[in-house]
Amino acid sequence: MGHPIPAGYHAITPHLVIKGAAEAIEFYKRAFGAEEVCRMPFPAEDGGVKIGHAELQIGDSRLFLADEFPSYGSVGPEGSSPVTIHLYVTDADATFDRAVEAGATVKMPLEDAFWGDRYGKLVDPFGHHWSIAEHLEDLTPE
Repeated sequence: MGHPIPAGYHAITPHLVIKGAAEAIEFYKRAFGAEEVCRMPFPAEDGGVKIGHAELQIGDSRLFLADEFPSYGSVGPEGSSPVTIHLYVTDADATFDRAVEAGATVKMPLEDAFWGDRYGKLVDPFGHHWSIAEHLEDLTPE
């Protein structure tokens, strides 16, 4: 019998719905160094093919994503999102710059934040929000 949480996964895994999942996979590769683990094509409502499920590895974590399937109520963000995906990296400046170069929009420039991280916020070209951080120092709550 397998482990309740499969090897290589964490208890929480973001699962993004994206209009243009194939393009998003390429963006995440360029912006965040993502590695594609798998891609499962599904028939689209219009007779074409969409990505029904894909998995990317970013650092030590997995990201699930799929194309929109509006007839099932599965749609991506339309201009805003109440969710931010937080990504810790070893070089926030390089990651942030690479994501902007790949097409992300800056919502909050990188800065050394009062809680001890170098931190900034981006929106990817598909409407998903990301915070990029590099932990610089451990601080006390005071």
